[in-house]
Amino acid sequence: MPMEAEAANAPELALADTDINWDRLDKTRFHIIGAILFTAQSALLHPTAVVKTRMQVAGSGLSNMRGISVFEQILKTDSIPGLFRGFGTSAVGSLPGRVLALTSLEVSKDMMLKYTEGLDMPEATRIGIANGVAGMLSNLVSCVYYVPLEVVCQRLMVQGIPGTTVCNGPFDVVRKVIKAEGFRGLYRGFGLTAVTQSPASALWWGAYGAAQHMIWRSLGYRDDMDKKPSHMEMVTVQATAGMVAGACSSVITTPIDTVKTRLQVMDNFEGGRPSILKTARTLIKEDGWWGFYRGFGPRFLNMSLYGTTMIVTYELIKRLSVRQ
Repeated sequence: MPMEAEAANAPELALADTDINWDRLDKTRFHIIGAILFTAQSALLHPTAVVKTRMQVAGSGLSNMRGISVFEQILKTDSIPGLFRGFGTSAVGSLPGRVLALTSLEVSKDMMLKYTEGLDMPEATRIGIANGVAGMLSNLVSCVYYVPLEVVCQRLMVQGIPGTTVCNGPFDVVRKVIKAEGFRGLYRGFGLTAVTQSPASALWWGAYGAAQHMIWRSLGYRDDMDKKPSHMEMVTVQATAGMVAGACSSVITTPIDTVKTRLQVMDNFEGGRPSILKTARTLIKEDGWWGFYRGFGPRFLNMSLYGTTMIVTYELIKRLSVRQ
């Protein structure tokens, strides 16, 4: 699940100038710039997603290899295009999803800020509640769109691995999934994604807020100071806190991601249609409890880098989209 769907403004600590709300944005510019920058960001990180996905799939023979070894093997067998399998589908398919996610995020946050404006509570609490509600609603809206897209992209990433169906492009994936399981096949892992995404979002933003708070304190900034941080300090602190948050989140969410990935890409399960319980039992049988951390290295790298680039990119998009 793309994380820009959960993005929110930085804490209020001396950062009022970056707290750009929905009514201050040029909506067209916001969506166009957002689509371009987030697509470029996704392109940079897509190879780590391919490596992670292949390591998590049964029968790939890659589960016990190091991430860098899997990366080298993909390069050897499929060259550069192998590292970008499924990217075209992801990039094009994500465009409507990004509009949906970013709009629902900003509109719901703006509504919550206005709704809580007259309440007797600290400003930090009010902003936190607004961001939390916006992130939750945006996640729920995004899941409906992004889960089928994720199913298609991940199946393209694992082409050629035993136990997976050979498909010729995204439309062939959709056709074969619907033929085998009906429309619900495109929503494999939807419940797991929807149920776990909100706690994962809370974990990410909790770690992000705590890390940013400690960094600002270590730099000598306090809430009651007139001194404002420079633009470079702001970007550096946001990037560092995003990296820490992504790293912490990956430790907690990788087991869930491993189960979800298997549910979404595998076809040859004993005893009929795969389930969360069957998938978890298979992982334990194959590798013990460590099996839940297949692909942890690439996922750790992906989420750390994503957390860093996502928050910086999102804040940049908003600054570039302020209505003149």
